[in-house]
Amino acid sequence: MLTATLEQIQTSPRKRTIYVCVILTLLVAMLVFKAFRFFEGGLWYGSQTADFAAFHIVAQRIWLGDLDLTYQFSLFLKMQIAAAGGPTGVMPWTYPPQFGLLLAPFAFLPGWAAYFLFTTVTLAAYLATLRTIAGNNFAQVLVVFFPAIAITIAGGQNGLLTGALIGLVCINAERRPALAGIALGMMVIKPHLAIAAGIYMLLTRRWPAVLTAAAVVVGSSLVCTLVFGPQIWIAWLGSIREAAGYLEEGRYQLFRMISAYAALYNAGVPAAGAFWGQMAMAGLALVAVALAVARGPSPRFALGVVAVASVMISPYAYDYDLPIVGIGLALLLPDLATLASPRERGAIYGLILLANAYGLLQSARLAAENADASGLERYAMPAVGGFALMAVLAMLLWLLLRDAKPAAVRLHGEPA
Repeated sequence: MLTATLEQIQTSPRKRTIYVCVILTLLVAMLVFKAFRFFEGGLWYGSQTADFAAFHIVAQRIWLGDLDLTYQFSLFLKMQIAAAGGPTGVMPWTYPPQFGLLLAPFAFLPGWAAYFLFTTVTLAAYLATLRTIAGNNFAQVLVVFFPAIAITIAGGQNGLLTGALIGLVCINAERRPALAGIALGMMVIKPHLAIAAGIYMLLTRRWPAVLTAAAVVVGSSLVCTLVFGPQIWIAWLGSIREAAGYLEEGRYQLFRMISAYAALYNAGVPAAGAFWGQMAMAGLALVAVALAVARGPSPRFALGVVAVASVMISPYAYDYDLPIVGIGLALLLPDLATLASPRERGAIYGLILLANAYGLLQSARLAAENADASGLERYAMPAVGGFALMAVLAMLLWLLLRDAKPAAVRLHGEPA
């Protein structure tokens, strides 16, 4: 049923137009509503806190000259409490300094205006990139990924930005590798989501992309060192170590995480076992990338596997990172039509939709119950998204091993 519904959208221009118009209207309405809500009550309201609130604090601290303090969780919590005017949920800061530089201009805007500008620009960039890749499948992908886009807008998170960057990597990988390298280098703001794309560039020997990406990373790191001082890197590494402890203790909203680690940990597996489960998933994700390069039906399909695998490598991945998978599905769809049966395609759509919608539905339920962010441990909620993505990965590996034909020439980057 799901397969038939989605693929009927693709074959009917009228239905495509209707679905696209309805979904875009809903997304814009949500963006305007959230901006108005933040205008009325600030980025901190009640027990619900927008993730962009942390972004705005960091932007302000840059101009105060103490960005390094935001990497100390206890001090950053005090900054958040001061901004909120009372107790609030904990949002640790672990982003590389380059993301702080990107956020710096938003300090000069009120919180609601900064949120609106940041989210509007990243949403437009993501939708334009997705439309370029998806073509006639645009409406189909929007239907599946509406929940992930919606929850990213709701919190003012950066998943639309990283999705657009990975999309630009994929668009330019074949014919404009230097441009792909620039986009890949900009993924330094969330480097754990760029590992699969980097491996793809190495496997396909796209040295201009690799060198350009390296130049962007090194150049931006030098700028950060000059602006913030060399101590910023010590502070950043310290925050990563502290975040690892938070993750091991289950102090994040694991039900919204989409990693194998979160799924296994929330299912009762000890932290060490969940970590090794995550390592196994990461290894299989990279195997899928290698198989797609060597045996996939097309370079486009291989890039689709890269985008899907991007969120499967790190134990720290949230539902707002799923727009990257939307790029992957858009790339995969043309080949899936012949590579997978209707039942298999339906299973892939359903699993991805489950991963997309679960966190949004649970967040809506908690908001309706006025659940305090500090008391979420009282709510027994499995991390379903990680299990759903594990199943998607298994299906992609099965399709590659079952049906794809060896094509060693693709390892060198020539089109199929």
